[in-house]
Amino acid sequence: MKIRPIGERVLLKPVELETKTKGGIYIPDSAKDDKKEGIVVDIGKLKDGKEPQIKKGDRILYGGYSSDEFEFDGEKFLIIEFKDILGKIE
Repeated sequence: MKIRPIGERVLLKPVELETKTKGGIYIPDSAKDDKKEGIVVDIGKLKDGKEPQIKKGDRILYGGYSSDEFEFDGEKFLIIEFKDILGKIE
C-alpha cells in the first residue's frame, strides 16, 4: 500500500530532533525547541497547476498547528498543507 496526499497537501516523515548536545548533555523534552522539520515523501497537486518548489526527498521547515500525524507500517508520518511550508533546507 502507498499513501498519496490529496489536494494541496504534502506527506512528510518528521525528523527526530537531537536529544543530546555536542558536549554530551541530554536535553529534556521540556527544554527542546519546537523546530518542525520533515523530509518530503510525496506531494499532492497544486490548484493552479504550477510545479511545486519542493520535491520528494527535500528537507523542509514547516509551521502551523493543522498537521495530521499518523503511523503507517510502523513509521510516523505527517500530512500538512502547502501553505504551512516555511522553507527548504539546503
